[in-house]
Amino acid sequence: MARKNKAQKNDKMLTLKRRLLAHNSPKDPVAEQYRTIRTNIQFSNVDQDIKTIVVTSSGAEEGKSTTASNLATVYAQQGLKVLLIDADLRKPTGHYTFRLENHIGLTNVLTRQSTLAQAVQESEIPHLSVLTSGPIPPNPSELLASAQMAELLKEMKEQFDMIIFDTPPILAVADAQILANQVDGTILVVSSGKTEKDAALKSKELLSNAQGKLLGVVLNNRKVEEGNYYYYYGTN
Repeated sequence: MARKNKAQKNDKMLTLKRRLLAHNSPKDPVAEQYRTIRTNIQFSNVDQDIKTIVVTSSGAEEGKSTTASNLATVYAQQGLKVLLIDADLRKPTGHYTFRLENHIGLTNVLTRQSTLAQAVQESEIPHLSVLTSGPIPPNPSELLASAQMAELLKEMKEQFDMIIFDTPPILAVADAQILANQVDGTILVVSSGKTEKDAALKSKELLSNAQGKLLGVVLNNRKVEEGNYYYYYGTN
C-alpha cells in the first residue's frame, strides 16, 4: 500500500511538472511552441495592446488549463508582470498546478470578502502572480457577470501588464462567454483526436455571439514524430 501511495504521489508530481513545462523544461520543443503562441498573440493586432486574454475549450480535459498556465509563464519570462486567474469556479485546478492554497481567491474578491491585494499569491515563477478560484460558489455565472467583476478587471489592468483567465469549457456553461465579452481576446484550445469539428465550430459561434474576439486556436495533444521540429535559431 505504501509503495502504491508513493507511486501515485510521484505520478501527481510528474503531472504537475508537465503542466508547467515552459518553466520546468524551457528548452523543450513544446515550451518553444508556447513562446510562438505568445509571439503570434503580440502580432495579432498591431493597433491594440492585448493585455487581457481568456483561454477556453469546447469540452473538458482538452488542455486549456495547461495552455493558460504555460502561456502565463512565457509572458512572465519576458519580464512582464503577469496575473493568471483561475476563473473556473466550478472545477478549479490552478492551485494544484502552482501548489498554492485556495482558501482565498477570486470568489472572495468578487463578494467583497477580500481585496485583490490580499487574494493574489506569488508563484515560484518570477513576475507571475496567481489568483486562485477561492471557494466554489453556487452562482459562478452571476459572479462573473457582476459589476464587481468589471471593476475588478479595471483594477487588475492598473497593476499587471498581462492578465490571463482560465475558464470552464464554453459548451458546458456560459462563464467563458461572459468573460470573453470583457477582455481583449480569446484563445480556443482544441485537443487533437478528441475535439469534434462541430464542437469547435459551435464554440467559435458562441464566442462570436458574445462579441468576443477570437485571437486563434491552439492545437493540443498533437503527436509529433521525432525529428519533425525545425529550428531556425538555436535556443538559449
